Amino acid sequence: MLNGDDAHDTQASVRRANLRRALQLVFRSPGSQTRAGIARATGLTAATSSSLVAELIESRLVVEGGQAVSTGGKRPTTLSVDASHHLILVLVMRPTDARLGLVALDGTEIAARRVTYTDGTRDRMLDAAVTDIAAEYGARLLVTGVQLPGTTDGRRVFESVQLGWRDVPLAERLERLLGVPVLLVNDVDAEAIAEAAMEEESSGYRLFIHIGTGIGAAVTLDGDLAPGPRDRAGEIGHVQVEFGGEARACRCGRQGCLESASSMTAMLGDDFDDALDDEAIGALAAASDEGRLAEGARALARTIKLISAVLDAAEVVIGGPARALGDSFLERVRAEIAYTATGTADVPVRYADAEVSISTGVAQVALSSALGVRWSPAQLRAASAPRD
Repeated sequence: MLNGDDAHDTQASVRRANLRRALQLVFRSPGSQTRAGIARATGLTAATSSSLVAELIESRLVVEGGQAVSTGGKRPTTLSVDASHHLILVLVMRPTDARLGLVALDGTEIAARRVTYTDGTRDRMLDAAVTDIAAEYGARLLVTGVQLPGTTDGRRVFESVQLGWRDVPLAERLERLLGVPVLLVNDVDAEAIAEAAMEEESSGYRLFIHIGTGIGAAVTLDGDLAPGPRDRAGEIGHVQVEFGGEARACRCGRQGCLESASSMTAMLGDDFDDALDDEAIGALAAASDEGRLAEGARALARTIKLISAVLDAAEVVIGGPARALGDSFLERVRAEIAYTATGTADVPVRYADAEVSISTGVAQVALSSALGVRWSPAQLRAASAPRD
């Protein structure tokens, strides 16, 4: 038999698991879920379901709404996500600026600001910005998610060439300023998670490739990130894919890397910048060398074909600024992979969902880390919709 402490720990663990199940049901069907619905979906008693909901309401995670349609008795009260209190801080870092957004529990961004900096002022400017947020919203902050270019285990930045960081304990530093848990997420991983989050169901392996000034990739399996045991999955930008006379010099010092052929800078020239809007990118593409675009598509297609064969990927998604290259570039890539290698299956290639907010992926990771739940695709689309 379990001793008293073990029994108490087990009961507490079961209680926490049931709270997450109940909360996820509300997140999945906000405004229509009820206590009775939770009891039916979980197999718990009506009394237990009501007790769980009471605790979620007290914790300011769930709020009561109107009454649902009667099914033969007293009309039940609907439940929704409480968006009036807890906030998720989302920090999206880039080489010369950062965007800080505050996201409510219903997925709606309620405030945002941008901070610009140089290599020399970055730490000071970031610390000042998060300190201001802590002073104004500290009592409401639940968790912080930081999206950045570079490899990370969620706590430390192992290496970020773009930020000039190596082995930086960023999460610990920000936690001292904010007083809430901080989780670091690679930017391409965040994009891949956001893409999966916008779908009701995601099946099989998906290869997500971000193309900007650099190139990175992420793999998801059934909608969840598959990061690898050393948190290095997707670092494909400096793998050699061109050789001999085709190989161009890469900024890493080698030749023939994927990035040297298929990055936006390689295809459009040094005037490209990740901060450019779609119209400016389109203008650069119209004036660019067709040969460079063709070479970029060819090198990318080689990479896609090989990785897809290894993964048996269900699809490949291209995200980042490359979406602004439009259908013509996508068709070039599709044409280059339009052959069936013996023993393999063809893989569809498409651009990422244009409706996905820049903060969706990292916010979803932070929410899951803090509460163990996910937003529904409908919630995310509603939160991303323009408001009058």
